[in-house]
Amino acid sequence: MKQLWVLVGLLVLAGCKTMEGAMPWIDAGNQMAKSAGYDTDSKLAAGIKEALITGTDRASTQLSQTGAFNLKLPAAAQPVADTLRQFGFGSYVDKVETAMNRGAEQAVAEAAPVFKQAISNMSVNDALGIIRGGDTAATSYFRGETESSLRQRYQPIVEDNLKKTGFYDQYKSLLAVYDKLPLTNKPNLNLESYVIDNSMDELYTRIGEQEALIRQNPMQQGSALLGQCLVQGRAGKQGFW
Repeated sequence: MKQLWVLVGLLVLAGCKTMEGAMPWIDAGNQMAKSAGYDTDSKLAAGIKEALITGTDRASTQLSQTGAFNLKLPAAAQPVADTLRQFGFGSYVDKVETAMNRGAEQAVAEAAPVFKQAISNMSVNDALGIIRGGDTAATSYFRGETESSLRQRYQPIVEDNLKKTGFYDQYKSLLAVYDKLPLTNKPNLNLESYVIDNSMDELYTRIGEQEALIRQNPMQQGSALLGQCLVQGRAGKQGFW
């Protein structure tokens, strides 16, 4: 019966290039193993959790590096930025944009522990649902579970960086006046929300890229548990069959 877990796992993945290709075999073998009394759901869930931790760590590490972002002022503010540059005040625009980008990079560094907590809280059914879900099942799960918490963490970091420009108070005063103007279809000129929205969109995009890699080749995406099962499966394949 020891060889039965080899079949469930991730033995069949040795012959499948993608997670989607492996799933019918995993489900069949998993059901056989559960009928024999093995808790294979937990092992599969632990494997995907391990891979997801690696993937989210990679995404947050990539985007927390200096130069990872290249945010510019919102499109609605570009005419003002262009005018400032025309009259020799381009350094002020550069200072604001630099603060925006450093704030985004520093804020993303806060994401890794939030994702780890979300993965830790993930139930076996959640993890199995991600395995069997659509191409962006994990990314959608993370967005739903972490977006609110990340916004709270991002806000003070982005704000602190904008304060370093030296004219944050003036910006907030102007924004307060702008928000009260009786205009329809006003563009959003709130730089904090602009930076947070863009940095979070980019973060979840990177997570989506990592999810795609896991689905394309789950054995090579950082899950020691899944990798170990595969090695055991290859070693025991002839014995089983």
